[in-house]
Amino acid sequence: MKVLIKKAKVIAPNSAYHQKVVDILIDKGVIKEIGDISSTVSKTIDAKGLYVSTGFMDMRAFSMEPGFESMESLESLAAAAAKGGFTEVAIMPNTKPIIQSKESVKYFQHFSQGSLTSLLPTAAVTKDTAGEDFTEMWDLLAAGVTAFTDGSKPLWNSDILYKTLQYLYPKKALLMNRAEEPTLAAFGQMHEGITSTMMGTKGIPSEAEELMVMRDLKLLEYANLEHDNSLLHFSCISTAAAVRLIRRAKQKGLAVSCDIAAHQLAFIDEDLAGFDTNLKVNPPFRSKKDIKALQKGLADGTIDAIVSDHHPLDEEHKNMEFDLADFGVIGLQTAFAAALTHSEQNLETIIACFTENPRKLLNKTQPKIEEGELANLTVFNPEEKINFELKDIISKSKNSPFIGKELKGKIYATFHKGFSEIF
Repeated sequence: MKVLIKKAKVIAPNSAYHQKVVDILIDKGVIKEIGDISSTVSKTIDAKGLYVSTGFMDMRAFSMEPGFESMESLESLAAAAAKGGFTEVAIMPNTKPIIQSKESVKYFQHFSQGSLTSLLPTAAVTKDTAGEDFTEMWDLLAAGVTAFTDGSKPLWNSDILYKTLQYLYPKKALLMNRAEEPTLAAFGQMHEGITSTMMGTKGIPSEAEELMVMRDLKLLEYANLEHDNSLLHFSCISTAAAVRLIRRAKQKGLAVSCDIAAHQLAFIDEDLAGFDTNLKVNPPFRSKKDIKALQKGLADGTIDAIVSDHHPLDEEHKNMEFDLADFGVIGLQTAFAAALTHSEQNLETIIACFTENPRKLLNKTQPKIEEGELANLTVFNPEEKINFELKDIISKSKNSPFIGKELKGKIYATFHKGFSEIF
């Protein structure tokens, strides 16, 4: 099928067409021509204010298949990702069974062969993500995993984290960790502050995140491993203290990186006063001061990527008393729009956090917007407003904090591996 994208502004620093308004002709998944094009095609994408970038990559999403397919299947996950502009998504290992064998890696690789969205499995650092014994990491690297992490669980064992850094260093593989000291955060339901006190709810203090970041950075420095890319990556930081610590570590030359969840920019702890379980996330929504720190971290490059932290949960796990409900929200469809709406950053900064930076951190090939290249593209309008409603949700689970909210940033199409989705 021939598809013509008309008058779209290219945002791709590695392309000769960066910041230029061009037509792009895609035929059988290949960029055939770029310029001012008049051609008979099967489909034309022509709308005011179009932009095109390389396809978005998400560094953190949870698959409920295998194990919990009623909450999300691979098909619905991939469809939600494409609708959100993502062509590649890193999957956390917290499936059932845990992603810790070659067979579990192949499960996602096999699905991805026939899907527009490539689901890239990360593998567990420790067996069953229990934090006590190592998985066969080199075998898993050979099988094609993108990085190592215990996903939703922090690596609480300092010796495990330190040895993992040493173990993965020769392979230049990325270790990703959730910055939370688990005993300090135990039984917490939301950010610890005035609002949690007034609600009578056990809080998760900012110090739980800060202490883990301090520990991990100290161990990274102690390991004394030099690398031109990141070796240690913090997933979903949420506090001003964490941003300051990582900024200083980067200034010292440590091989460290971090990301934030897009929804962390949109809500604060005060928004939970109504006990809405769709706002129950971990790390929790923090304060206005923390959001300002996250925005500053994006602006100065301390924060490398923005992720969806997509975590589908059904009514059984969300529609209950606040303290019993599970943590997590769906985010693949809204991550880009939430970042555009609430980050207060320019478009190029946001696009870098969804395209170049995640691929660099995960050692993935950077797609190119050039003639003759395979099309790995996202087409969007960053200014067009959308009203996100329940009927718009493609995921099987509906646990979104953005239902009924107005956002800006509409996805028009995604292209990858010869497949295309035009919305």
